[in-house]
Amino acid sequence: MSDEPLSQKEIEDRLRELPGWAYENDRITRTYRLDGHFAASALVAHIAALQQELNHHSDLTLGYDTVRLAVNTHSAGDAVTATDFALAERVESIAPAHGAG
Repeated sequence: MSDEPLSQKEIEDRLRELPGWAYENDRITRTYRLDGHFAASALVAHIAALQQELNHHSDLTLGYDTVRLAVNTHSAGDAVTATDFALAERVESIAPAHGAG
């Protein structure tokens, strides 16, 4: 996967395929709401495992019933790359099993 920064248009095009995700402060972001703290904690643990597998890590914030991700690629000058979208897509694929909405 390329760590080349994506253009603004490429980011916007890819975000159309990821409802709920946004581009803020040079990162792609998403906040999930869950049924409570245990469900949110379980999602965080699952995301952490995915990040280890991909060797790509987001800023991950756990709230009582929320999980927030903010991701960009440090090695690309803190720009958004295809690797960031690969992580976002993987998170989207597991979030529903945790009841995330």
